[in-house]
Amino acid sequence: MIKQVAVFMGGWSAEREVSLVSGAACASALKRAGYSVTAIDVQRDVGSLLGRLYPKPDVVFNALHGRFGEDGCIQGLLDILNIPYTHSGLTASALAMDKPLAKRLFKDAGIHVAEGKIATRAEVLAGDVMKPPYVVKPANEGSSVGIHIVREGDNALPFAHESWPYGDTVMVERFVPGRELTVSVMGDRALAVTEIMTDHEFYDFDAKYAAGGSRHQIPADVPASVYDEALRLAQLAHDTLGCRGVSRSDFRYDGEDMYILEVNTQPGMTPTSLVPEQAQHVGISFEELVSWMVENAECDA
Repeated sequence: MIKQVAVFMGGWSAEREVSLVSGAACASALKRAGYSVTAIDVQRDVGSLLGRLYPKPDVVFNALHGRFGEDGCIQGLLDILNIPYTHSGLTASALAMDKPLAKRLFKDAGIHVAEGKIATRAEVLAGDVMKPPYVVKPANEGSSVGIHIVREGDNALPFAHESWPYGDTVMVERFVPGRELTVSVMGDRALAVTEIMTDHEFYDFDAKYAAGGSRHQIPADVPASVYDEALRLAQLAHDTLGCRGVSRSDFRYDGEDMYILEVNTQPGMTPTSLVPEQAQHVGISFEELVSWMVENAECDA
């Protein structure tokens, strides 16, 4: 049994606070499961991080969210150090975070995606780049950071030029109405389907993390054929990107078709997050879940 686990948490992305909560929850659960745990708040000082990794742990539990922790950067460093880590490897992490490229791969695999395009900030600010309603989002962020919905008749621009810190290009997609469904995948097993309901305009950052921001229906109240299709598509998306460990796929179901929104290779991991909630639904405790992730940690070949 693996004994020494370093839990990476925090980081410096827009999702830092969420990562700190996930990391603390996972560290506590791993201690209860009998592991020796060191919690590390990851900063930009790589030299300091390397110093905190010696003596070398058996495994890094990666509880980082967002850029630099979820996009292949930290995974590449751990590959160099030959320290096994949880969740997906460098390539799958980078692909999942690059939303335009991930969409192309999903479409090629036969998964419905919303029509979209890549635009510059200037093009978005010059006027409608697509018939409303459409969604404007960063090309490489998570947790609904930076997402705006533009509807018919909106007078306000989705952002001011100087208030868009996510790069020079913007992802624009047709808005897909319907129900929000999410599926966790644990290795080669899709766990369950949850419907997410919120009084917000959409499942935004506050709906995800603020108290009372959303409600979860598990199992989702959909026909068995729709439920099974969501499980199948989540596993297909996980495999298409080459994910390993745990991932979570988010979908929109418009009553006829299922559209994938994204695959989260580092989903939230507090005891009340969607992945642990689905694991609990199928009889896997939080301690069992994080222990499985540690015992199945790998480096890239």
